Amino acid sequence: MTFRRILTGAAVALALAAATAAPGQAQTLRLALAGDPDALDPTTGRSLYGRIVFAALCDKLFDTDANLNIVPQLATGYEWSDGNTTLTIRLRAGVRFHDGAALDAEAVKLSLERHLTFQGSQRRSEISVVRAIEIVDPLTVRLRLSAPFVPLLAQFTDRAGMIMSPQAIQGGGANFGTRPVCAGPFRFVERVAQDRIVLERFADYWNKDAIHLERVVYRPMPDSTVRLTNLQGGGVDFVETVAASDIPTVRRNARLSLVTTSSLGFRGIQFNVAHGEAAAASPMSNPRIREAFDLSLDRDVLNQVAFGGAYIADRHWAPPGTPYHVEALRAQPRDVARARAILREVGQPNPSFRLMVQNAADWLQAAEVIQSMAREAGFDVRIQATEFATSLAQSNQGRFDAFLTGWSGRPDPDGNIYAFLRTGGTNNDGRYSNATVDRLLDEARTVSDLAARQRLYGEASAAIAADRPWIFLYHVANVHAFTTRITGFTPHPDGLVRLQGVRMAAN
Repeated sequence: MTFRRILTGAAVALALAAATAAPGQAQTLRLALAGDPDALDPTTGRSLYGRIVFAALCDKLFDTDANLNIVPQLATGYEWSDGNTTLTIRLRAGVRFHDGAALDAEAVKLSLERHLTFQGSQRRSEISVVRAIEIVDPLTVRLRLSAPFVPLLAQFTDRAGMIMSPQAIQGGGANFGTRPVCAGPFRFVERVAQDRIVLERFADYWNKDAIHLERVVYRPMPDSTVRLTNLQGGGVDFVETVAASDIPTVRRNARLSLVTTSSLGFRGIQFNVAHGEAAAASPMSNPRIREAFDLSLDRDVLNQVAFGGAYIADRHWAPPGTPYHVEALRAQPRDVARARAILREVGQPNPSFRLMVQNAADWLQAAEVIQSMAREAGFDVRIQATEFATSLAQSNQGRFDAFLTGWSGRPDPDGNIYAFLRTGGTNNDGRYSNATVDRLLDEARTVSDLAARQRLYGEASAAIAADRPWIFLYHVANVHAFTTRITGFTPHPDGLVRLQGVRMAAN
């Protein structure tokens, strides 16, 4: 039954891809996403899949190169002053939005103010230290900060740095994401939910000589088998996420290329510790029960069984080999006997909870391995398979017990931890709050010395590991696969698919 279902899904996806293929296919890139993006609004968006689309749709003040160096994009330069509490940014001349309006300091001010004040903004905690935005001249903007903030430039390499058309902001309001207008290499054409997002080349793009494709069609395909089948059969040209189990198949296919890079992010389980009625009713709001659950898991077994050992098992949010990884937190032997003892001590020998997870094969396989291991300690883990954008909405609303999810990673550690675990953080859906963690994370934002920041993040990590509002499980690799007709693609550690320099040969 399962085999028949997968083949049927693949056949339907191939047929749809063929039906929507445009003439001149060599200039149209069809890119399969592992999930359907949430809102295409830089202020409110929070999914990796949305960030992949934004890479073509919305340029930022700054970007990162393949070595994670911060480089200008819509900006041309910057200067710090006043003890690093004032940042002056010089803007690129001649940039136009997709609606034809010129990008200037007024537009930058409006976009940043929207990130700071818009109801439901996911960017607010990322740039909350910005207390005033001043226009110096048409191509210069000055930001006044409430305190020195080391990660600010890094924040502007992602959605906080995306500048939107003032006319579209003012006219679209909360519906901006349905017709986004930015200043990227491709402009928005249409979106059909859970089917496709279509962009076409923007003729007035400031860096148009680097763009060689006429059209990009993003196709959400949560099932990894469907993605692979489409890639092998020619239904899509590029797969942004290849399941670990499919890597050998791609490598054996001479018509396909495979590119793998290390990831900056993490995957793990976020618990609802204090967000509304769901937290009050969930046994996982009890830190002792979370400790028992953690002890029931073997991360190495999870990695081997679910992913064939392709990933890195870990208990920390920062990947091994990066400056902020705490090696002492990496290993914790599985101890089912101790887990059972803790559950007896708290009077809940068989706690039951819902584990929300993206409705995709690799995520579900990981959830099933976790479910099986935890059962040996007495846990009844009820897997709740949910469409990805819906799972983000439910998490944001506090409608979950536990959420198996992840983060694609940012170049500065603040972007990987603050929003998730600082009191009031925009991604702190479980409403975790620890005054010590808050103080350490706040202080780490103000110091530039590497050793000092390592100490602060190390202390915060130890406190987080003791409370377990998140249980970090593993770090993935970014694995892209595409037809050999594609050339010029440069992979980045953030996992985003940048289309500058990408070409496609004809069939």
